[in-house]
Amino acid sequence: MKVRANTTSWIVTGLGATVSGLGAMTLKKKWGAGILGFGLAHVVLGLLDMVRPTVRNS
Repeated sequence: MKVRANTTSWIVTGLGATVSGLGAMTLKKKWGAGILGFGLAHVVLGLLDMVRPTVRNS
């Protein structure tokens, strides 16, 4: 099974959004901001991976 690079980017972005939501719900706790930041970082990295130029090996 071959997974396209764009699919991986969407998975990373979706998981980041899920983790960000979890972190936003727990902001009152000490570690809630860390979880939110971790999730937002994954969203940004997933989106950047989508717009990154690819190198094709023929």
